[in-house]
Amino acid sequence: MFTPATTLSETEAAASGPWYVFDNRGSLLLVAGAVPVGDAPPCPLVDVHVLGSDDGAPVRTARIAPDADPFDDVPEGGEFVNMRAAYGVIPDVEWAMAGRGSQVLLWDRDHQFCGRCGTQTTAHESERAKVCPACKAMAFPRLSPAVIMLVEREGEDGPEVLLAWGRQFPGRFYSALAGFVEPGESLEECVVREVLEETGIEVKDVRYFGSQPWPFPNSMMIGFTATWAGGEISIQEEEIVEAGWYGPDNLPPSPIGGMSIAGWLIEDWLTRVKN
Repeated sequence: MFTPATTLSETEAAASGPWYVFDNRGSLLLVAGAVPVGDAPPCPLVDVHVLGSDDGAPVRTARIAPDADPFDDVPEGGEFVNMRAAYGVIPDVEWAMAGRGSQVLLWDRDHQFCGRCGTQTTAHESERAKVCPACKAMAFPRLSPAVIMLVEREGEDGPEVLLAWGRQFPGRFYSALAGFVEPGESLEECVVREVLEETGIEVKDVRYFGSQPWPFPNSMMIGFTATWAGGEISIQEEEIVEAGWYGPDNLPPSPIGGMSIAGWLIEDWLTRVKN
């Protein structure tokens, strides 16, 4: 069982465990298609952080040293793999742990100096936090809450869902709507606002579905389903290329299952309407 921690006991520190190592582009080191495991670093490293322990085995993340050669200094068979490409190559639990590691490293990189007074920060003794020695401000790893929602309705020919092709996708690819939560806004209010802003559709019956840490770069995706309450599609062109209602037998290119909560939402809907 994995236990989050920022320090290790002497026994844990000397034990063999996985090393989640990244390069400066955020790609993960795999050796022969697997996360390297050992009691010593697999290559020259900087910014080493303890993520915790897993049944006594230490779990660490780090960046390859800036003067290390990503080809010559990694173990034989080692290569740096984009996190998205690593999905399905390594077990899901390891992919999620790699996502945790990448976010810790990003937080460490972005909080070297105090955002309040500019003084160089130091690591907190017992918590995952950066402390300013001058003004005592603390900076914890940042999470950006975002909602993602699948809007459903009963169309003339049967059940339909609202899917959109966002401008962030270079190719024709449709997914559930999503957006970041604003200060002072509840998750449910965000669902209603984002759907209305992006597509002109009003929704009701907003229901929690599940959540997923999303390390691109540091989001917490909170999934919902909702029901169409009125309105015709009128897209927000700055965000959306195209949006439409689709039945289970005429879905456009879209995620089904897989690595993202968007795919889980669509897969769940397909299961419900086909049973």
